[in-house]
Amino acid sequence: MRIAILEDDLALAGYVEKSLLASGNSCVVFADGRDLLQQLRRETFDMLILDWNVPGMSGLQVLDWMRENLDSRPPALMLTSRSAEEDIVAGLSAGADDYVIKPVSSAVLLARVAAVARRAYPVSASPVETFGPYQFDSRAETIELRGEAVAVTAKEFALATLLFRNMNRALSRAYLLEAIWGVRPNLPTRTLDAHISNVRTKLNLRPANGFKLSPIYSYGYRLEALT
Repeated sequence: MRIAILEDDLALAGYVEKSLLASGNSCVVFADGRDLLQQLRRETFDMLILDWNVPGMSGLQVLDWMRENLDSRPPALMLTSRSAEEDIVAGLSAGADDYVIKPVSSAVLLARVAAVARRAYPVSASPVETFGPYQFDSRAETIELRGEAVAVTAKEFALATLLFRNMNRALSRAYLLEAIWGVRPNLPTRTLDAHISNVRTKLNLRPANGFKLSPIYSYGYRLEALT
């Protein structure tokens, strides 16, 4: 997952980041709530870990802003020293998916993050997933459209799978590049566009098949279900 950490205590931010990186996530750390807000306007994150008391804009204000401004908001975990009952209620009422009180061990933090992820992004127990007329087989890395095999490369399969599993969710270019080619890939911009074009053409993503793959200006792409 791609996780944003809002924490102005650099030592604690480093501790959280190290724990998440060790479990296979990628992280971006913010010490100011306004900086995180700016990135939320143009970048995609799978989850936020928010301290309450930070400069610029508090974690609670970030939750309020997301609720009012984002069509599809990432799940958020509050990680704060504020332990009063009314604070916990306020955090959860504002939209936090979990509320963790500092200090917290790495094992407990990772367990809480994993629990939030399972609720927000349920994974099919079967290797075969069906989306309308499309059938994806993750073991064979194959796609069928109405029973007919679609010839795709490994990268095209990964990109198509990511788009379908994030239906109706806007995904930034950086998020797509990182998810398919790894953290901070040194690739020309046209690489992603070419793969998007291939996926759109090969899978015949058009209204007649129930889906539309659209660019979002200065942001990225979104696959929409039309039925």
